[in-house]
Amino acid sequence: MYTRYYTLSLPTMAGMDSLYRPELVEERWQRSWEDEGLYAGHATEGRPTYVIAVPPPNVTGALHMGHALNGTIQDVLVRWHRMRGFATLWQPGYDHAGIATQNVVEKELAREGTSRHDLGRDAFLERVWAWLEEYGGIIMGQFRRLGASLDYSRERFTMDEPYVRAVLRFFVHLYRRGWIYRDNRMVNWCPRCATAISDLEVEHVDVDDTLTYARYPLADGGGSITVATVRPATILADVAVAVHPADERYRHLVGREAIVPVVERRVPVIADDRVEPGFGTGALKITPGHDPVDFEIGRRHGLSEPMVVGLDGRMNGEASAFEGLTQEEAGARVLAWLEQRGQLERREPYRHAVGHCERCHTRIEPLISLQWFCEMAELAAPAIEAVRDGTVRFHPPVHGRVYLDWMEAIRPWCISRQLWWGHRIPVWYCGCGATIVAESEPDRCDECGDPELRRDDDVLDTWFSSALWPFATLGWPDDTADVRAFYPGHVNSTAREIIFLWVARMIMAGLELMGDVPFRDVIIHSTVLAPDGRRMSKSLGTGIDPLDVIARHGADATRYGLCKMSSTQDVRFSIGSIEEGRRLANKLWNAARLLLAAGGGEVEARPREPIERWILARLEQARAEVEGHFGRFDFAAATDVLYHATFDDFCDWYAEAVKPRLHARDPDATATALYALERLLALLHPIMPHVTEEIWAQLPDRAGRLIVSPWPTSDGSAPDGAISMELVKSAAATFRRSGVRLELNEAESRIFEAVVRPERLRVDGDAEAERERLRGEIARAERMLANEQFVGRAPSHVVEAEREKLARYRRELDAVGG
Repeated sequence: MYTRYYTLSLPTMAGMDSLYRPELVEERWQRSWEDEGLYAGHATEGRPTYVIAVPPPNVTGALHMGHALNGTIQDVLVRWHRMRGFATLWQPGYDHAGIATQNVVEKELAREGTSRHDLGRDAFLERVWAWLEEYGGIIMGQFRRLGASLDYSRERFTMDEPYVRAVLRFFVHLYRRGWIYRDNRMVNWCPRCATAISDLEVEHVDVDDTLTYARYPLADGGGSITVATVRPATILADVAVAVHPADERYRHLVGREAIVPVVERRVPVIADDRVEPGFGTGALKITPGHDPVDFEIGRRHGLSEPMVVGLDGRMNGEASAFEGLTQEEAGARVLAWLEQRGQLERREPYRHAVGHCERCHTRIEPLISLQWFCEMAELAAPAIEAVRDGTVRFHPPVHGRVYLDWMEAIRPWCISRQLWWGHRIPVWYCGCGATIVAESEPDRCDECGDPELRRDDDVLDTWFSSALWPFATLGWPDDTADVRAFYPGHVNSTAREIIFLWVARMIMAGLELMGDVPFRDVIIHSTVLAPDGRRMSKSLGTGIDPLDVIARHGADATRYGLCKMSSTQDVRFSIGSIEEGRRLANKLWNAARLLLAAGGGEVEARPREPIERWILARLEQARAEVEGHFGRFDFAAATDVLYHATFDDFCDWYAEAVKPRLHARDPDATATALYALERLLALLHPIMPHVTEEIWAQLPDRAGRLIVSPWPTSDGSAPDGAISMELVKSAAATFRRSGVRLELNEAESRIFEAVVRPERLRVDGDAEAERERLRGEIARAERMLANEQFVGRAPSHVVEAEREKLARYRRELDAVGG
């Protein structure tokens, strides 16, 4: 419904061009795979399933580098499992992005000189739908550009009617469990977005403020108590002064009264263990209407809750003469009042973290508001246990500990938003005072029969609906074949900033409604930073558009580079990694042209020479290593294995060594080369799908596409003892540096001659420099192996590798006359 596809006029390629041109290859295969239904998730009896729980992107959003990295990771896993015979499902779609979407449309209305209130609710919602039809959902077309093999035929939207039904079912279910309630409580209010937002949607920014020390006279005339505040305007709403019960400085004042400046209200001095004795003077002004801690203290002590700041962030009617002023203006007047009366003790700079709306970056106003809340303790308990007992595993594990810390201290969730775009809360009110909660609109009041009912104006937090994504997209609450086949899923890959917003809530919802977790593994991918280490941001000028990178270097190169950059730590974007991927694609393309030009219609392992047995064994080793790395979600390590197996071993050594036999049309050499190429293409496909599919299509007797061809299994290939390729490679490096030839056996010498071609290579080497280099390497290795801590603590394979290098360096030094 919202898909945007980037189109080019693409010729059909006949054979393999002399140059690899990704702009011609990539979109053609993206279209072919989709048109042929090869992305589709169709479960069949007896076939294992593999499901990726992808975070639904914002319907107004576009592809950024984080999306590209996450999409690449997920696509690698989906393609790998599809080739292994799994019925894969990678569900595409969007969330409705309540605040973001409404803000975009409201800005458009403002430019036209009107507002949503001028239009009315129904007309405004029509305008939102019209805007989405024209501008929404471009990100799915951009995922196609990346080569992401989502099942686009299943595209879902959280405002689709079946999904809306699931959301309302969830609300009613939680309400009947007694976990959803309406109350006047402290919320994070965004004056710009004009709505409450959850704690998780608040970003805390360090700001420079001024700490004001003000004296509050004791009502009995026995002195004063000094408090410190960064918001003097809120003094008008103070209802108590609190001290810590163990603070000896103030114990004698507890139970007495102080007089609030300006309003001259008599308030109690109370004791509460929430007070931090080390902040300011240790005496805290209590303003329950404008501070979360004060609110909790106020509820505990039964204090009143006046509010002097309104929803627009300005002083309201309760501020009396200050009404309509900004908080800064009101604060200045309060300071002047204090100074005139000698109650301003001092002011000092103060740097602290202040909550801001993560969307518009406006300073949050903590206000008491009538909102809908969800009590989380009982929902969280089984989700906590699921991570503790290993049912759900985080990668890397540190994020599991972060998840548990938050879940174990979870607070009620404010689920209502003062918006018009979104899932309207399914609650109706009757004039008789009755409240009706139902999945569909009731005809009349259950208590008095009155048909005149008023629906709640608020909508639900977008994340409330996103929590249902793993099963609502499959048809829940109906018992569908898709629900039975594809729930529970397997993997969720996402960024760390939505562990609490989305991952935790999906786990809680899945356990509550489905009786099982929605996935077993959670991959928290790295954040890709700008090359200078700053965060990527359009406003900062540090953003890099992945579509620009794809246009310049190709999707395969971009995917390769992102996999190489992926890690458990934040990483700086490296265009060098992308360029390395492009060079690898070119290298593979040229090697494939060489092998295919030799002709031959057979694809079979018929090795006769040691180099052939070596490359088959090397590919078998790479297969096992890649499978291990994919299974551990270590995509950078898998990429490294594939790079060296392809660029170094297959292209630089094997293809060059076997080239004379290929030119001679040796049928065994040709059949073995095509067999090795076939296996290599399959190993590379999950990371570099387009170039591998294009080359695969040129192989003899291709009945099907590589995307659905079987993943290579072990073919029993083992190293040939007749040669040591490490020795041959070392001999080549030594010769190129020094002109000195190391001693090799006959088979090794043939490979050396074929690849290095020493007769054509003019070597301006320095044998003495090579000897010095080797002596330095020997000394370094000897120091390491003499270090008891290294030998005792390093993994055994690392120590053994160092011993092998030392022995090799000594052999090479002997060979060059050292």
